Amino acid sequence: MLVQKYGGTSVGSIDRIKHVAEKIRAAKRAGYDLVVVVSAMAGETNRLMGLALQIAELPDEREKDVLLASGEQVSVALLSLALKELGQPARSYLGHQVRIGTDKAYGRARIKTIDSTKIHAALKAGEVVVVAGFQGVDEDDNITTLGRGGSDTSAVALAAFLNAEACEIYTDVEGVFTTDPDICPDAKKLRRISYDEMIELASAGARVLEIRSVEFAKKFSVPVHVRSTFNDVEGTWLVKEDESMDQMLVSGVSYDKNEAKITLQRVPDRPGLAAQIFGPIAAANIVVDMIIQNAGKDSTTDLTFTVSKADHKKALAIVEKMVPVLQAQGVMVDTDIAKVSVVGVGMRTHAGVAAKMFEVLAAEGINIGMISTSEIKISVVVEAKYTELAVRALHDAFIGKRGNS
Repeated sequence: MLVQKYGGTSVGSIDRIKHVAEKIRAAKRAGYDLVVVVSAMAGETNRLMGLALQIAELPDEREKDVLLASGEQVSVALLSLALKELGQPARSYLGHQVRIGTDKAYGRARIKTIDSTKIHAALKAGEVVVVAGFQGVDEDDNITTLGRGGSDTSAVALAAFLNAEACEIYTDVEGVFTTDPDICPDAKKLRRISYDEMIELASAGARVLEIRSVEFAKKFSVPVHVRSTFNDVEGTWLVKEDESMDQMLVSGVSYDKNEAKITLQRVPDRPGLAAQIFGPIAAANIVVDMIIQNAGKDSTTDLTFTVSKADHKKALAIVEKMVPVLQAQGVMVDTDIAKVSVVGVGMRTHAGVAAKMFEVLAAEGINIGMISTSEIKISVVVEAKYTELAVRALHDAFIGKRGNS
């Protein structure tokens, strides 16, 4: 059994849907049972979100999920029709029909269970199963969506629950590159990358895979093959870490321009301050990325944190309500920032990566606003206008013109 996932660009037109149907039929004829996960057609989710924003600045989360989930319904129906026109039996299912059970976090729901009964019955009947990605249903039968890149998560979760041989992620790129080829022409495609490295790259802004899909893959040891819809070239495999991967100091350089920085200014410093601020933010299902606290000599502190641009208005509204309660001087917001990161399992056994990174950025006259580190990742926040320069300089310094890895 294979699980295949086709993204929005792969099914962005009727001709592309027909092309995908031919690829699926070829795999079926090669002897595979196939479960295919499909995203909405390219641009459709943004179009639907635009309609919602014409009605409400902050649309009701439940109704927004009902609206956005309709994009995948169109895709699965059209692909199933295309397969049947080729003589290949197929059956489409929405999230609630397969019963992809999630929690109640609208807009960023997490998959808890999958009922595979209908899937196995359809496969036994010789059908290709086409499942709507990005969506599920909570315990009260409310439609939920999984957030940006959620179809990746749908596909890997199905592969895990179905014990599939592999999960193939088809997209408009040929695999995972050492950085964005549009910014750095010297970017190289990686033949393999560890789950941990891909998790860090995804969290740092790499758009190839959604982070929760990689977490699923790691937890259930699902081999994931990222490859192009438009050719048959081997892509990049996500696999368990091995010794050869330690030889590469840095595997990739990524960036994220979709974050905003919020600063609470001159807050009286006292025990429990962080909990008082971040508790309500967490309760609103807003993910905080980086946090810095700068204590002053007058017993006050500036507390700065980053969230996604999509959530920054909601986070700002929460923080502004706290200003009088916390006796803060005020709140500042900066949406003109970017997070730039270097990632590599080799950092575990090599010192000096951070120092080299800071030296490279300093040589280019790039100021660092925030710093965050993990065992295999170093991230910095810089002004958005320096993003491309920072990425190219770091890629040249750490990766250069080496061949495929």
